[in-house]
Amino acid sequence: MKKRWWTTALRGLLLPAAALAALLVFFTALARLEYSTETADQSRLEDTIRRAAAACYAVEGIYPPDVAYLEEHYGIRIDWDRYTVDYQVFASNLMPDITVLRNGAE
Repeated sequence: MKKRWWTTALRGLLLPAAALAALLVFFTALARLEYSTETADQSRLEDTIRRAAAACYAVEGIYPPDVAYLEEHYGIRIDWDRYTVDYQVFASNLMPDITVLRNGAE
């Protein structure tokens, strides 16, 4: 049976297109996984700071005045290159407003 030229050409185009599509799907999934991990890390840090502030209140009777106090006395470690922590204190007996934000491009 004689092969037609367009069958060979079609095969020559389908294989690279399928490989490109597979790579595109792989890299999209990888980017989503990375974003998910970064978001989980950010959320975990915020939760850790809240728990440390609550522990400080339970032990000392006041919420910590700033994040540096938590780092010094409660062992909190913050990667300041990756995150910015907004820690707003209203009163020593009210839970501070804590927000963790990811910094720009790394």
